[in-house]
Amino acid sequence: MNQEKIDQYGDELYQAFLQRKTIAPFTDREPGISLEDAYKIQLRFIQRRVEAGEKIVGKKIGVTSKPVQDFLGVFQPDFGQLTSNMVYQEGDVIDLNGLIQPKAEAELAFVLKEDLRGPGVTAMDVIRATEYVSPCFEIVDSRIRDWKILIQDTVADNASCGVYVLGSSKADPRDVDITMAGMVLEKNGELYSTGVGAAVQGSPANAVAWLANTLGELGIPFKAGEVILSGSQSNLVPVVDGDELVCTVGGIGSCSVRFAGRSAV
Repeated sequence: MNQEKIDQYGDELYQAFLQRKTIAPFTDREPGISLEDAYKIQLRFIQRRVEAGEKIVGKKIGVTSKPVQDFLGVFQPDFGQLTSNMVYQEGDVIDLNGLIQPKAEAELAFVLKEDLRGPGVTAMDVIRATEYVSPCFEIVDSRIRDWKILIQDTVADNASCGVYVLGSSKADPRDVDITMAGMVLEKNGELYSTGVGAAVQGSPANAVAWLANTLGELGIPFKAGEVILSGSQSNLVPVVDGDELVCTVGGIGSCSVRFAGRSAV
């Protein structure tokens, strides 16, 4: 795919983001689109957001579970960029008026205290470089119409990232077994799903190491202070006005979030 078309599609995503609208899947329009093309479109989309004043504050990992990989026909995770305008803190209310077709997923966030540069990064390197882990919610939000996505569509769309919420609970990953720690997700006071760290590439730290190495091959390091969302441990949760979600991770603590307003779709 030539640069002109990459820029065109990245700009189209940016306009969809601004206008809270959806667009046709790229895989319908460009049957030959590659993952490399999709990541180049993502970079253009993020470039437009950075030019408008946002800052890169971290990364997110998606497509970490085998069922989702099988559904999309891929055998490795994907990634997107976290920006300063995506950040919410526990206790904030997420305004759905700013989103299009949101769904929530519960996962573990890693906040780094040291730079981490691949290739060659191991899960133990990730643990050593992490200041703390926190339960969190990522609110995924697709600019692709009706969530009709293949892997190239979600990659181009910044791995379908919307916003995220960091829990106030923190733990040193050296003091808790993040692989075996169970996660319970409640929606409006009722059990919605359960999960465990091992469902994410065998361990959330493995997923973070994978991304450190993948980006390292491109000359992109993780930087101290960055937030890395390690991949969902829950089912996707549709959210509407008035919903409240709480996820609790054994040995770490919980994260809660409320929603108000009405999304575009």
